[in-house]
Amino acid sequence: MTSPDKDANEDVWVFGYASLMWRTDFNYLEAQPARLFGYYRALCVYSYLYRGSRENPGLVAGLLPGGSCRGVAFRVAAQDWQQIHQLLDDREMVYDVYVPKWMQAEINGRRQQVFGYIANPENEQFAGKLTDEDTARLIANGVGTSGSGIEYLDNTLQHLQKLGIRDQNLENIKKLIGDLAQQRN
Repeated sequence: MTSPDKDANEDVWVFGYASLMWRTDFNYLEAQPARLFGYYRALCVYSYLYRGSRENPGLVAGLLPGGSCRGVAFRVAAQDWQQIHQLLDDREMVYDVYVPKWMQAEINGRRQQVFGYIANPENEQFAGKLTDEDTARLIANGVGTSGSGIEYLDNTLQHLQKLGIRDQNLENIKKLIGDLAQQRN
């Protein structure tokens, strides 16, 4: 997939807003803090593989229309883009729960085209807007091939904090998980 207005000889920026920030799994030329326009980060995707299973789904982040989202943009060399794009699709498109998309972000004070994945509301794994309690429960109980939902949430929060980014929603879910754990004891 190339963008209609992207020169094949230009480097490509890839936007990460959750696990891609801390488990990049591809070579890039640089990483910069970025603000994506028109989408926000939400815990809205059931995880049947990486952070849960069909029998015991976890919950992971997706991008939903509206607002903006702060994360990291990774600049990929033009000559590496085709291979890296395939690696990203292999990772993100396992169940077609995401839709690949070219979007706009601010990187280093300049508006840039970025490539990323948004949540697919037509997919069975699309959780949509859940209560905070249901969200916390799914994350607390989810375990998949890449680890636990709690590990996913903690790593995402830690990497956002390193960038000076506060995500009040994720912080609230983390607190609720702690409250749930105390209630069990």
